[in-house]
Amino acid sequence: MLRIWGRINSVNVKKPVWAAEELGIPFERIDAGMQYGMVDTPEYRAMNPNGRVPVLDDEGFVLWESNAMVRYLARRYGLGTLCPRDERACADADRWMDWCATTLAGSFRNVFWGMVRTAPEKRDTKAIEESRLATAALLELPEAVLAQRPYIAGESFSMGDIPLGCYVHLWLAMPIERPAHPHLSAWHARLSARPAFQKAVNTPLS
Repeated sequence: MLRIWGRINSVNVKKPVWAAEELGIPFERIDAGMQYGMVDTPEYRAMNPNGRVPVLDDEGFVLWESNAMVRYLARRYGLGTLCPRDERACADADRWMDWCATTLAGSFRNVFWGMVRTAPEKRDTKAIEESRLATAALLELPEAVLAQRPYIAGESFSMGDIPLGCYVHLWLAMPIERPAHPHLSAWHARLSARPAFQKAVNTPLS
């Protein structure tokens, strides 16, 4: 059976769990990280020497890095659906997945950790505000794309929507000021209507 290690309130754990739910793959999720510990044990480090969540094990094939997991699941179990068969549509989905990892995640980190994972009296308000403004500006990019099409890589839901969808869900759930992004919000509503999203992503923030 497919196994995924990681706490469900981790944005990176949500990604492969959402992909597995979309694909209807039977899987087991094992709590790990933060209050659950485990990530510093020799057994866990043998699977992921980085000591981070998530880790995926598919019948002995062990993988770390959440976007790699989404791609793997999509290509192995969802070629033609979650993974577009068209090479350009697939590259477009890949592009947005990479953008989330290389650009959006770093900008988003301080506002999320500051507002959700840090006690109010310990918050760095300057860092939170800088992160909020930077993230709002970055989200103008997918906002413009989603003004032209219903999903980030085209007319159909794909693996490209998963990482961005996880981040945008957290962005919209936080008690912060946000600029209006009507197309991004409408896209988020479409994602929220998916049963797999409700199971994997629409969970408590902390």
